[in-house]
Amino acid sequence: MRYRVTFFAGLAVGYVLGARAGRERYEELRKGAQRIAQNPAVRNTAESAAQNGRAMASRAFERIGSSMPGTGSLSDRIRSLREQRGSDEDDWGTSNT
Repeated sequence: MRYRVTFFAGLAVGYVLGARAGRERYEELRKGAQRIAQNPAVRNTAESAAQNGRAMASRAFERIGSSMPGTGSLSDRIRSLREQRGSDEDDWGTSNT
């Protein structure tokens, strides 16, 4: 699925960059992309995917951390580093809820 999305994103970018239709067609494509990005269903799906990804990463951190002798849980180490930083936001500005 990831490769399919990447392919279509590349196809769209290539079309926009290579199109000879002019500024009007570019504006149509840009407005269409904005409508899609602002669609509540798309936004909900993106947020759901982000939450699932965070949950899976958390489980992976716990498994990896528990297999490393003498280091404690990796997820505990990450949480302590976040607490030291004093912020619950990652570098991209998304919350870790």
